Amino acid sequence: MAKVSLLGIPHDENSSWLRGPAEAPPLIRRELASDAYTSWSETGFDLTDRFVDYGDIDFTQAGDAWERIESEVGRVLDAGHPLISLGGDHAITWPVLRAVRRRHPSLTIVHIDAHPNIYHSYGDNLRSHTSPFARIMEERLADRLIQIGLRTVNDHHREQFKRFGVEVVEMQHFKEGLRLDLETPVYISMDIDALDPAFAPGISHREPGGLTTRQVIGLIQGIDQRIVAADVVEYNPRQDLSNITALVAAKLTKEIAGMMLKTNGAAPG
Repeated sequence: MAKVSLLGIPHDENSSWLRGPAEAPPLIRRELASDAYTSWSETGFDLTDRFVDYGDIDFTQAGDAWERIESEVGRVLDAGHPLISLGGDHAITWPVLRAVRRRHPSLTIVHIDAHPNIYHSYGDNLRSHTSPFARIMEERLADRLIQIGLRTVNDHHREQFKRFGVEVVEMQHFKEGLRLDLETPVYISMDIDALDPAFAPGISHREPGGLTTRQVIGLIQGIDQRIVAADVVEYNPRQDLSNITALVAAKLTKEIAGMMLKTNGAAPG
């Protein structure tokens, strides 16, 4: 039976505003395992026995956090299953993609977010959660970067888009039924704050005017190339209301997993 790997990356030391995303992975898992909700994805896969959960990375051990993330992600990928990393803030995407890229010489990132996260640096921190995609593109960890749902774009961001050849669909130009012209395996970077805070209030940087849960699911289900890895980041339990955002994060994790199985040729059921 085809499987999907899960790995928790409880790290938020590079958050620029609030701490809290490091506490997210066990709460997302709790919703994934809850009897209150279906274990089936909308694409027809029963995920009950499909996840191989590698637990959370232990950051209390000595050593550089980025080296540890890259090493642990590589170890999990070596099992041969597509991987969903549960963050954590968005800074973790950089070391995750270092490990993914070594195994996928052709790769497109589909990044769904309110923010471009492509500052050269923020507060002199090159590892800031506002900067991972600058590092990713500097290191050529993907052939294409497609960013969808942005609604916080400034002049520096636009300079970075031009520098790195980023393909951008700002929220003001987003239309239902958007389809992406994809030609390589795909990495999904799913920032929960891409959604309007009405749907996902448990985030550090609430930016009104965002995507609905259904629109995000539609984007995920519209991917027609192999999804080889993904992250779900920036859920902040300290900001959540009635566990709403944990449930949304779990739902998106299930739909990404279902599409991973579908695009990698698994039989439904």
